[in-house]
Amino acid sequence: MTRSDGPFCTQIRVRYSEIDRLGIAHNSHYLTWFEVSRTELLRSYGLTYDELEKTGFHFPLVEAGIKYLKPALYDDVLTVMSSVIRKPGAKVRIDYEITKDGDTIATGFTEHAFVDDNLCPVRPPKKIREQLRMVWEKSLTDQKQE
Repeated sequence: MTRSDGPFCTQIRVRYSEIDRLGIAHNSHYLTWFEVSRTELLRSYGLTYDELEKTGFHFPLVEAGIKYLKPALYDDVLTVMSSVIRKPGAKVRIDYEITKDGDTIATGFTEHAFVDDNLCPVRPPKKIREQLRMVWEKSLTDQKQE
């Protein structure tokens, strides 16, 4: 996992439990792979779900989209790239690209909102806003370098 050379990347190997009878990864696992990459991206900036929840905030998924271009097969090594290319606000959108051997096999996004323990929308604390701003600024820099 790295964020020093372009977008933040996480390596995933397609496991046997994730495939169907044809050896193709089931579409539902792409959201799990997005989550793994998103969690590591945020962690690299000091923002973890555990710490967020300890402060009384939550970051639920409110929207997601995936475009499947080519299949992922058993034992493929995938690279999941995550970036925040829109300025974070009340909602945060994270974009993803999954590649296999350098070819894009899927693209997608997840959008999250901040809520309190009562599931009411809230503005996150300043520290979290600053951390997300760093993620966004890094993503913009990475995008310009491509």
